[in-house]
Amino acid sequence: MRLMVYSHDTFGLGNIRRMLSICEYLLESIPDVSILLVSGSPMLHSFRIPAGLDYIKLPCINRGYSGNLSTKYLGTQVDETVKLRTDIILAATANFKPNLFLVDKKPYGLDRELKPTIDYIKRFLPHTKLVLLLRDILDCPEVTIEEWQKQEYYTAIQWFYDKVLVVGTPEVFDFCQEYKCPPTVASKIQQCGYIRKKFKENPNDILHKLALEPQEKLVLVTPGGGEDGYQLVNTYLSGLALLPATHHIKSVVIAGPEMPQFHKQALYQIAEQYSHVQICEFTEQLSVYMKRANVVICMGGYNTLCEVISLNKKAIVVPRIYPVAEQYIRAERMANLGLVKMIHPHSLTSENLMRSVFRELDNTQECQPPSIDLNALPRISQCIEMLLYNQVVDSKQYLTKETQWLTTTILKSVIY
Repeated sequence: MRLMVYSHDTFGLGNIRRMLSICEYLLESIPDVSILLVSGSPMLHSFRIPAGLDYIKLPCINRGYSGNLSTKYLGTQVDETVKLRTDIILAATANFKPNLFLVDKKPYGLDRELKPTIDYIKRFLPHTKLVLLLRDILDCPEVTIEEWQKQEYYTAIQWFYDKVLVVGTPEVFDFCQEYKCPPTVASKIQQCGYIRKKFKENPNDILHKLALEPQEKLVLVTPGGGEDGYQLVNTYLSGLALLPATHHIKSVVIAGPEMPQFHKQALYQIAEQYSHVQICEFTEQLSVYMKRANVVICMGGYNTLCEVISLNKKAIVVPRIYPVAEQYIRAERMANLGLVKMIHPHSLTSENLMRSVFRELDNTQECQPPSIDLNALPRISQCIEMLLYNQVVDSKQYLTKETQWLTTTILKSVIY
Protein backbone atom coordinates (compact mmCIF):
# COMPACT_ATOMS: atom_id res chain seq x y z
CA MET A 1 0.00 0.00 0.00
CA ARG A 2 1.28 3.43 -0.93
CA LEU A 3 0.28 6.42 1.14
CA MET A 4 1.36 9.95 0.22
CA VAL A 5 1.23 12.72 2.82
CA TYR A 6 1.32 16.48 2.21
CA SER A 7 2.32 18.51 5.26
CA HIS A 8 1.49 22.22 5.17
CA ASP A 9 4.43 24.04 6.77
CA THR A 10 4.92 27.79 6.79
CA PHE A 11 5.21 28.61 10.49
CA GLY A 12 6.68 26.70 13.42
CA LEU A 13 6.90 22.95 13.99
CA GLY A 14 3.25 22.11 14.72
CA ASN A 15 2.17 20.66 11.39
CA ILE A 16 5.22 18.51 10.73
CA ARG A 17 5.29 17.11 14.28
CA ARG A 18 1.60 16.21 14.06
CA MET A 19 1.93 14.58 10.65
CA LEU A 20 5.00 12.58 11.68
CA SER A 21 3.12 11.28 14.73
CA ILE A 22 0.25 10.19 12.50
CA CYS A 23 2.60 8.57 9.98
CA GLU A 24 4.41 6.63 12.70
CA TYR A 25 1.13 5.30 14.07
CA LEU A 26 -0.10 4.30 10.61
CA LEU A 27 3.12 2.38 9.97
CA GLU A 28 2.68 0.52 13.26
CA SER A 29 -1.01 -0.26 12.82
CA ILE A 30 -1.52 -0.93 9.09
CA PRO A 31 0.42 -3.83 7.51
CA ASP A 32 2.55 -3.32 4.40
CA VAL A 33 2.22 0.46 4.12
CA SER A 34 4.88 2.69 2.57
CA ILE A 35 4.57 6.42 3.18
CA LEU A 36 6.03 9.25 1.12
CA LEU A 37 5.87 12.61 2.88
CA VAL A 38 6.26 15.94 1.06
CA SER A 39 6.92 18.98 3.21
CA GLY A 40 8.69 22.32 3.26
CA SER A 41 9.55 22.12 6.96
CA PRO A 42 13.15 23.31 7.50
CA MET A 43 13.39 21.00 10.56
CA LEU A 44 12.24 17.79 8.88
CA HIS A 45 15.75 16.34 8.84
CA SER A 46 16.06 16.77 12.62
CA PHE A 47 13.33 14.26 13.45
CA ARG A 48 13.74 10.52 13.68
CA ILE A 49 12.22 9.01 10.55
CA PRO A 50 10.68 5.56 11.14
CA ALA A 51 11.20 2.62 8.79
CA GLY A 52 8.64 2.65 6.00
CA LEU A 53 8.62 6.45 5.71
CA ASP A 54 10.63 8.58 3.30
CA TYR A 55 10.27 12.22 2.40
CA ILE A 56 10.77 14.84 -0.27
CA LYS A 57 11.89 18.21 1.03
CA LEU A 58 10.17 21.14 -0.70
CA PRO A 59 11.69 24.64 -0.91
CA CYS A 60 10.65 26.62 2.17
CA ILE A 61 7.84 29.14 2.11
CA ASN A 62 7.56 31.19 5.28
CA ARG A 63 4.50 32.84 6.77
CA GLY A 64 5.92 35.41 9.13
CA TYR A 65 4.23 36.99 12.11
CA SER A 66 2.56 39.42 9.72
CA GLY A 67 0.82 36.55 7.95
CA ASN A 68 2.41 37.34 4.57
CA LEU A 69 4.16 34.64 2.55
CA SER A 70 7.84 34.89 1.62
CA THR A 71 10.54 32.59 0.32
CA LYS A 72 12.59 31.51 3.33
CA TYR A 73 15.98 30.65 1.81
CA LEU A 74 16.04 30.79 -1.98
CA GLY A 75 16.55 34.09 -3.77
CA THR A 76 13.35 33.60 -5.75
CA GLN A 77 9.93 35.20 -5.76
CA VAL A 78 7.07 33.52 -3.92
CA ASP A 79 5.19 32.66 -7.12
CA GLU A 80 8.33 31.07 -8.62
CA THR A 81 8.90 29.01 -5.49
CA VAL A 82 5.26 27.89 -5.34
CA LYS A 83 5.49 26.86 -9.01
CA LEU A 84 8.60 24.80 -8.23
CA ARG A 85 6.89 23.15 -5.27
CA THR A 86 3.81 22.46 -7.40
CA ASP A 87 5.86 20.71 -10.08
CA ILE A 88 7.75 18.61 -7.52
CA ILE A 89 4.54 17.44 -5.82
CA LEU A 90 2.90 16.59 -9.15
CA ALA A 91 5.94 14.66 -10.40
CA ALA A 92 6.17 12.72 -7.12
CA THR A 93 2.49 11.81 -7.28
CA ALA A 94 2.66 10.69 -10.90
CA ASN A 95 5.64 8.43 -10.18
CA PHE A 96 4.69 7.15 -6.71
CA LYS A 97 1.03 6.49 -7.65
CA PRO A 98 -0.35 6.53 -4.11
CA ASN A 99 -3.38 4.48 -3.11
CA LEU A 100 -4.32 7.29 -0.73
CA PHE A 101 -3.27 10.94 -0.52
CA LEU A 102 -3.50 12.55 2.94
CA VAL A 103 -3.57 16.36 2.76
CA ASP A 104 -2.86 18.59 5.73
CA LYS A 105 -4.80 21.78 6.53
CA LYS A 106 -5.74 23.30 3.15
CA PRO A 107 -7.82 21.37 0.57
CA TYR A 108 -5.83 22.92 -2.32
CA GLY A 109 -2.54 23.22 -0.41
CA LEU A 110 -0.45 26.32 0.14
CA ASP A 111 -1.37 28.98 -2.42
CA ARG A 112 -3.33 26.28 -4.36
CA GLU A 113 -0.14 24.34 -5.11
CA LEU A 114 -2.02 21.01 -4.86
CA LYS A 115 -4.65 21.84 -7.48
CA PRO A 116 -2.72 20.34 -10.44
CA THR A 117 -2.00 17.22 -8.39
CA ILE A 118 -5.66 16.80 -7.42
CA ASP A 119 -6.70 17.23 -11.06
CA TYR A 120 -4.09 14.62 -12.07
CA ILE A 121 -5.32 12.15 -9.45
CA LYS A 122 -8.94 12.51 -10.52
CA ARG A 123 -8.04 12.03 -14.17
CA PHE A 124 -5.27 9.41 -14.13
CA LEU A 125 -5.55 7.79 -10.67
CA PRO A 126 -9.33 7.67 -10.25
CA HIS A 127 -9.26 5.08 -7.45
CA THR A 128 -6.79 6.98 -5.28
CA LYS A 129 -8.56 8.18 -2.15
CA LEU A 130 -8.21 11.80 -1.03
CA VAL A 131 -8.37 12.54 2.70
CA LEU A 132 -8.12 15.96 4.34
CA LEU A 133 -6.71 16.24 7.87
CA LEU A 134 -7.56 19.34 9.90
CA ARG A 135 -6.59 20.38 13.40
CA ASP A 136 -9.36 21.15 15.88
CA ILE A 137 -9.42 24.92 15.28
CA LEU A 138 -8.28 26.84 12.20
CA ASP A 139 -9.10 30.43 13.16
CA CYS A 140 -12.05 32.35 14.51
CA PRO A 141 -15.27 31.31 12.70
CA GLU A 142 -15.89 34.58 10.83
CA VAL A 143 -12.37 34.60 9.34
CA THR A 144 -12.37 30.90 8.46
CA ILE A 145 -15.83 30.90 6.89
CA GLU A 146 -14.95 33.91 4.72
CA GLU A 147 -11.66 32.33 3.61
CA TRP A 148 -13.21 28.93 2.89
CA GLN A 149 -15.93 30.51 0.80
CA LYS A 150 -13.47 32.71 -1.07
CA GLN A 151 -11.03 29.84 -1.74
CA GLU A 152 -13.89 27.43 -2.57
CA TYR A 153 -12.74 24.95 0.05
CA TYR A 154 -16.25 23.74 0.84
CA THR A 155 -16.68 22.95 -2.87
CA ALA A 156 -13.29 21.22 -3.02
CA ILE A 157 -14.27 18.89 -0.17
CA GLN A 158 -17.66 18.19 -1.73
CA TRP A 159 -16.25 17.22 -5.13
CA PHE A 160 -12.76 15.84 -4.51
CA TYR A 161 -12.37 14.49 -1.00
CA ASP A 162 -13.53 11.12 0.28
CA LYS A 163 -13.15 11.99 3.97
CA VAL A 164 -12.24 14.86 6.30
CA LEU A 165 -10.61 13.94 9.63
CA VAL A 166 -10.58 16.61 12.35
CA VAL A 167 -8.25 16.00 15.28
CA GLY A 168 -10.45 17.52 17.94
CA THR A 169 -13.72 17.07 19.82
CA PRO A 170 -17.04 18.95 19.75
CA GLU A 171 -16.73 19.44 23.53
CA VAL A 172 -13.91 21.91 22.87
CA PHE A 173 -14.84 23.16 19.40
CA ASP A 174 -17.67 21.81 17.24
CA PHE A 175 -16.05 22.09 13.81
CA CYS A 176 -19.17 21.67 11.64
CA GLN A 177 -21.31 23.98 13.72
CA GLU A 178 -18.70 26.70 14.31
CA TYR A 179 -17.67 26.85 10.64
CA LYS A 180 -21.20 26.38 9.28
CA CYS A 181 -20.28 23.44 7.06
CA PRO A 182 -22.90 22.65 4.39
CA PRO A 183 -24.59 19.22 4.79
CA THR A 184 -22.65 17.79 1.83
CA VAL A 185 -19.39 18.71 3.59
CA ALA A 186 -20.49 17.87 7.13
CA SER A 187 -21.40 14.34 6.02
CA LYS A 188 -17.72 13.71 5.19
CA ILE A 189 -16.32 15.14 8.45
CA GLN A 190 -15.32 12.96 11.40
CA GLN A 191 -14.10 14.56 14.61
CA CYS A 192 -11.60 11.98 15.84
CA GLY A 193 -10.61 13.35 19.25
CA TYR A 194 -7.21 14.72 20.16
CA ILE A 195 -3.88 12.99 19.57
CA ARG A 196 -2.58 11.16 22.61
CA LYS A 197 1.17 11.63 22.91
CA LYS A 198 3.16 8.40 23.06
CA PHE A 199 6.16 8.30 25.36
CA LYS A 200 8.82 5.77 24.43
CA GLU A 201 11.94 7.58 25.51
CA ASN A 202 14.16 6.41 28.35
CA PRO A 203 14.49 9.53 30.53
CA ASN A 204 17.34 8.32 32.73
CA ASP A 205 20.22 10.07 30.90
CA ILE A 206 18.41 13.39 30.55
CA LEU A 207 17.15 13.44 34.11
CA HIS A 208 20.61 12.52 35.33
CA LYS A 209 22.02 15.61 33.60
CA LEU A 210 19.39 17.75 35.33
CA ALA A 211 20.71 16.55 38.71
CA LEU A 212 17.46 17.35 40.48
CA GLU A 213 17.49 17.09 44.24
CA PRO A 214 14.48 15.40 45.89
CA GLN A 215 13.10 18.73 47.14
CA GLU A 216 13.56 20.57 43.84
CA LYS A 217 10.74 21.42 41.46
CA LEU A 218 11.16 21.59 37.68
CA VAL A 219 9.60 24.26 35.45
CA LEU A 220 9.64 23.63 31.71
CA VAL A 221 9.31 26.63 29.37
CA THR A 222 8.59 25.86 25.71
CA PRO A 223 7.27 28.28 23.06
CA GLY A 224 7.05 25.59 20.37
CA GLY A 225 8.97 26.47 17.22
CA GLY A 226 9.92 29.74 18.87
CA GLU A 227 9.54 32.15 15.98
CA ASP A 228 7.34 34.39 18.09
CA GLY A 229 8.26 32.95 21.49
CA TYR A 230 10.74 35.57 22.67
CA GLN A 231 8.27 37.52 24.79
CA LEU A 232 7.17 34.45 26.73
CA VAL A 233 10.70 33.19 27.47
CA ASN A 234 12.07 36.66 28.25
CA THR A 235 9.19 37.35 30.63
CA TYR A 236 9.87 34.12 32.50
CA LEU A 237 13.65 34.65 32.72
CA SER A 238 13.10 38.21 33.90
CA GLY A 239 10.76 36.87 36.56
CA LEU A 240 13.47 34.65 38.05
CA ALA A 241 14.75 37.72 39.88
CA LEU A 242 11.55 37.49 41.96
CA LEU A 243 12.44 34.05 43.32
CA PRO A 244 13.38 33.95 47.01
CA ALA A 245 17.02 33.20 47.72
CA THR A 246 16.11 29.85 49.28
CA HIS A 247 14.00 28.63 46.35
CA HIS A 248 14.12 25.04 45.14
CA ILE A 249 13.25 25.53 41.48
CA LYS A 250 15.14 24.47 38.39
CA SER A 251 14.15 25.59 34.92
CA VAL A 252 14.58 24.07 31.49
CA VAL A 253 13.97 26.42 28.56
CA ILE A 254 13.60 25.08 25.00
CA ALA A 255 13.80 28.30 22.97
CA GLY A 256 12.77 26.76 19.64
CA PRO A 257 14.73 26.34 16.39
CA GLU A 258 12.72 28.99 14.57
CA MET A 259 13.52 31.76 17.04
CA PRO A 260 15.59 34.56 15.42
CA GLN A 261 19.26 34.33 16.29
CA PHE A 262 19.51 37.75 17.97
CA HIS A 263 16.59 36.82 20.24
CA LYS A 264 18.22 33.51 21.15
CA GLN A 265 21.51 35.23 21.96
CA ALA A 266 19.75 37.71 24.23
CA LEU A 267 17.96 34.91 26.12
CA TYR A 268 21.13 32.84 26.43
CA GLN A 269 22.90 35.82 28.03
CA ILE A 270 20.12 36.22 30.58
CA ALA A 271 20.06 32.47 31.33
CA GLU A 272 23.82 32.44 31.98
CA GLN A 273 23.18 34.52 35.11
CA TYR A 274 21.29 31.63 36.72
CA SER A 275 22.95 28.33 37.58
CA HIS A 276 19.53 26.72 38.03
CA VAL A 277 18.51 27.37 34.39
CA GLN A 278 19.28 25.15 31.40
CA ILE A 279 18.50 26.53 27.95
CA CYS A 280 18.78 24.98 24.50
CA GLU A 281 17.37 25.54 21.04
CA PHE A 282 15.72 22.21 20.25
CA THR A 283 15.31 18.68 21.60
CA GLU A 284 13.53 15.59 20.38
CA GLN A 285 13.17 14.62 24.04
CA LEU A 286 10.73 17.39 24.96
CA SER A 287 8.28 14.84 26.32
CA VAL A 288 10.91 13.58 28.79
CA TYR A 289 11.30 17.03 30.31
CA MET A 290 7.55 17.53 30.27
CA LYS A 291 6.94 14.21 31.99
CA ARG A 292 9.26 15.21 34.83
CA ALA A 293 8.15 18.86 35.05
CA ASN A 294 6.01 20.07 37.92
CA VAL A 295 4.73 23.00 35.84
CA VAL A 296 4.81 23.63 32.09
CA ILE A 297 4.79 27.18 30.68
CA CYS A 298 3.92 27.18 27.00
CA MET A 299 2.05 28.76 24.15
CA GLY A 300 -1.23 27.30 22.91
CA GLY A 301 -0.06 25.14 20.01
CA TYR A 302 -1.99 21.97 19.22
CA ASN A 303 0.84 19.49 19.82
CA THR A 304 2.04 21.08 23.03
CA LEU A 305 -1.41 21.05 24.60
CA CYS A 306 -1.98 17.46 23.49
CA GLU A 307 1.25 16.53 25.30
CA VAL A 308 0.23 18.48 28.39
CA ILE A 309 -3.16 16.77 28.52
CA SER A 310 -1.75 13.34 27.73
CA LEU A 311 0.60 13.67 30.71
CA ASN A 312 -2.02 15.32 32.89
CA LYS A 313 0.34 18.21 33.63
CA LYS A 314 -0.22 21.55 35.33
CA ALA A 315 0.25 24.09 32.56
CA ILE A 316 0.23 27.87 32.24
CA VAL A 317 -0.63 28.76 28.65
CA VAL A 318 0.13 32.12 27.03
CA PRO A 319 -1.40 31.71 23.55
CA ARG A 320 -0.55 33.44 20.32
CA ILE A 321 -3.34 35.82 19.29
CA TYR A 322 -2.00 37.01 15.92
CA PRO A 323 -2.05 36.49 12.92
CA VAL A 324 -4.68 33.81 13.66
CA ALA A 325 -6.79 33.32 16.79
CA GLU A 326 -6.49 29.51 16.81
CA GLN A 327 -4.23 29.26 19.88
CA TYR A 328 -6.26 31.74 21.89
CA ILE A 329 -9.55 29.97 21.18
CA ARG A 330 -8.06 26.57 22.06
CA ALA A 331 -6.44 27.81 25.28
CA GLU A 332 -9.56 29.63 26.41
CA ARG A 333 -11.85 26.65 25.74
CA MET A 334 -9.48 24.24 27.51
CA ALA A 335 -9.05 26.64 30.43
CA ASN A 336 -12.84 26.79 30.78
CA LEU A 337 -12.85 22.99 30.99
CA GLY A 338 -10.23 23.12 33.76
CA LEU A 339 -7.52 21.46 31.67
CA VAL A 340 -5.01 24.35 31.80
CA LYS A 341 -4.51 27.84 33.19
CA MET A 342 -4.37 30.71 30.70
CA ILE A 343 -2.79 34.17 30.75
CA HIS A 344 -3.76 36.51 27.93
CA PRO A 345 -0.58 37.88 26.28
CA HIS A 346 -1.79 41.43 26.91
CA SER A 347 -1.79 40.62 30.64
CA LEU A 348 1.59 38.88 30.60
CA THR A 349 4.08 40.35 33.06
CA SER A 350 6.87 38.75 35.05
CA GLU A 351 4.88 39.33 38.23
CA ASN A 352 1.69 37.72 36.87
CA LEU A 353 3.57 34.80 35.38
CA MET A 354 5.63 34.03 38.50
CA ARG A 355 2.55 34.41 40.69
CA SER A 356 0.85 31.73 38.60
CA VAL A 357 3.96 29.51 38.75
CA PHE A 358 4.12 29.77 42.57
CA ARG A 359 0.41 29.03 42.81
CA GLU A 360 0.72 25.89 40.70
CA LEU A 361 3.86 24.67 42.49
CA ASP A 362 2.26 25.20 45.89
CA ASN A 363 -0.87 23.35 44.84
CA THR A 364 -0.26 19.81 46.05
CA GLN A 365 -3.60 18.56 44.76
CA GLU A 366 -3.15 16.08 41.92
CA CYS A 367 -4.62 16.97 38.54
CA GLN A 368 -7.75 15.06 37.69
CA PRO A 369 -7.44 12.70 34.70
CA PRO A 370 -8.39 14.65 31.56
CA SER A 371 -12.03 14.24 30.62
CA ILE A 372 -11.28 14.68 26.95
CA ASP A 373 -11.12 12.28 24.03
CA LEU A 374 -7.50 11.41 23.14
CA ASN A 375 -8.15 8.58 20.69
CA ALA A 376 -7.49 10.35 17.40
CA LEU A 377 -4.68 8.07 16.21
CA PRO A 378 -6.58 4.76 16.29
CA ARG A 379 -9.61 6.41 14.65
CA ILE A 380 -7.45 7.91 11.88
CA SER A 381 -5.79 4.54 11.33
CA GLN A 382 -9.11 2.72 11.19
CA CYS A 383 -10.53 5.18 8.67
CA ILE A 384 -7.47 5.13 6.41
CA GLU A 385 -7.19 1.34 6.53
CA MET A 386 -10.83 1.05 5.47
CA LEU A 387 -10.35 3.53 2.63
CA LEU A 388 -7.24 1.68 1.48
CA TYR A 389 -9.14 -1.61 1.51
CA ASN A 390 -11.97 -0.07 -0.52
CA GLN A 391 -9.41 1.38 -2.93
CA VAL A 392 -7.98 -2.08 -3.56
CA VAL A 393 -11.46 -3.53 -4.13
CA ASP A 394 -12.37 -0.71 -6.51
CA SER A 395 -9.08 -1.12 -8.40
CA LYS A 396 -9.56 -4.87 -8.77
CA GLN A 397 -13.08 -4.37 -10.05
CA TYR A 398 -11.80 -1.75 -12.46
CA LEU A 399 -9.00 -4.02 -13.66
CA THR A 400 -11.42 -6.94 -14.03
CA LYS A 401 -13.72 -4.87 -16.22
CA GLU A 402 -10.75 -3.56 -18.19
CA THR A 403 -9.44 -7.11 -18.63
CA GLN A 404 -12.85 -8.31 -19.82
CA TRP A 405 -13.00 -5.47 -22.32
CA LEU A 406 -9.49 -6.22 -23.60
CA THR A 407 -10.27 -9.95 -23.87
CA THR A 408 -13.46 -9.28 -25.82
CA THR A 409 -11.64 -6.86 -28.10
CA ILE A 410 -8.83 -9.34 -28.78
CA LEU A 411 -11.28 -12.20 -29.47
CA LYS A 412 -13.23 -10.03 -31.88
CA SER A 413 -10.07 -9.07 -33.73
CA VAL A 414 -9.10 -12.76 -34.01
CA ILE A 415 -12.56 -13.85 -35.20
CA TYR A 416 -12.91 -11.10 -37.76
